[in-house]
Amino acid sequence: MDALTDLRSHDFDTIIDVRSPSEYFEDHIPGAINLPVLDDEERARVGTIYKQESPFRARKIGAALVFRNAAHHIETALGDYDGRWKPLVYCWRGGQRSGSFAWMLREIGWRAETIEGGYRSYRRLVVKELYEEPLRFRLVQLGGYTGTAKTELLPRLESLGVQVLDLEGLARHRGSILGDLGTPQPSQKSFESALAGTLARLDPGRLVLVEAESSKIGAVTLPPSIWSAMQKAPWIVVSAPLEARARYLADAYADVLADGDVLKSKLAPLRRYRGHAVVDNWNSLADAGDQVALCRSLAADHYDPSYDKSARSRGKRPAARVHTQELSPAALDAVAEQIAAELQTIST
Repeated sequence: MDALTDLRSHDFDTIIDVRSPSEYFEDHIPGAINLPVLDDEERARVGTIYKQESPFRARKIGAALVFRNAAHHIETALGDYDGRWKPLVYCWRGGQRSGSFAWMLREIGWRAETIEGGYRSYRRLVVKELYEEPLRFRLVQLGGYTGTAKTELLPRLESLGVQVLDLEGLARHRGSILGDLGTPQPSQKSFESALAGTLARLDPGRLVLVEAESSKIGAVTLPPSIWSAMQKAPWIVVSAPLEARARYLADAYADVLADGDVLKSKLAPLRRYRGHAVVDNWNSLADAGDQVALCRSLAADHYDPSYDKSARSRGKRPAARVHTQELSPAALDAVAEQIAAELQTIST
């Protein structure tokens, strides 16, 4: 495997990660299934024996566990595969775990191969693309005040043939103080794997639209190549009236707004930036259940000033502006068509 694009062009039926569940959970090659030949407890036990007792004894116990677990996988998860099945197996560094499992699969008659260097070789390619080399793609940022439905525009643009990089979708976070989706975010490495996998499917010869973000989306950080390309990218800015945005936000963030205690805990850190009076007003609106008024104030008193400050620091004029009076599905369809046309102009 010399490039991440090799993972898209391989002719294997299944990619199997035989590392422990915790290793797999932290990060894995996109699309790989986890069939651990040592679980977390067994891996720790073998490692302790290797360091404190005897490498030979550790290898002997490890081999017994590996083949016992491998046999279980063959009887269960792999029980229905016929003789034409061709799997690709990897572990941490392409050593004993993947080698032993692949050997057993080949002895059965399956055309199993291993990834030379294992997960480490794959991870080096991810780091090279996202940390060490300039991004191969020319980005265009989709900007605008919070509540202009930028995230909802992305799939519409994709359906129009625009190449889209959905960073919030990959990060599983809406990218704001209220952006928690209620599910765990991926680890940093897993986010980078998903990001690299998405880039591998895009055409470097065409523009890629990305929603404007800060350098962090929730708990994950944008890698340097992405952030640097975003800093240089031209902007298309979407605008809509405050009232339309407030109603849109009340609907989009209904899950967060419905739990008053959680909402107040998320807003509390903003006291140091917006003052006690502003946050107290937000809490009062939350208690009254006036979600549209709360979103109107959040936009006017927090999100919009933050966006304006960031825009001033960029010091760049937008390449295009698209305005909509409302944010209904039909209106967003029209906005997406306008943005697609502006992208064509930027491209040429």
